[in-house]
Amino acid sequence: MKQLTKVLMLAGVIAAFGFGANQVSAQGRGNFDPAAMKQRMLDGLKDRLEVKDDAEWKALEGRVGKVLDAAMEVRAGRMGGFGGFGGRSRGGNSDTNAPAGGGRSRGGFGTPSPEVEALNKAIESKASEADVAAALEKVRAAAKAKEAKLEAAQEDLKKLLTPRQEAIAVANGLLK
Repeated sequence: MKQLTKVLMLAGVIAAFGFGANQVSAQGRGNFDPAAMKQRMLDGLKDRLEVKDDAEWKALEGRVGKVLDAAMEVRAGRMGGFGGFGGRSRGGNSDTNAPAGGGRSRGGFGTPSPEVEALNKAIESKASEADVAAALEKVRAAAKAKEAKLEAAQEDLKKLLTPRQEAIAVANGLLK
């Protein structure tokens, strides 16, 4: 439960930085630019971490970016590509085999992992219990690997932070 709370806090930080200008919701999915969103998040974190000069930020930026990337991978794996629960089309058609718009929409951004895709296919095709269980185990193993990558990126970042910056990063959900 603590891990879920921490991930949700980090997701809140990502959302606060990424959606602050309402650009994503106003422009729609077709105009979404993940690189621009990440840059906005990095710029916001630079200010929040009270980075004093470009040399300090140059040292931190890559590691902060790795934490953000790893956190997004963890979240995408849990949410099926940031699409939320269910994976149904946003077109209002509840039949997952015939969604509105001619294709299955994940809603949100990010691409579901191959493991989540395989699990979704097993669910939709009403695969055997053994096949569903095997797909579920692969999703859980991939999630553990992604969480380990996130923890490693966070530890790597902590090595460069002052105690004050570390406290700010924890308070903002960047570190645990």
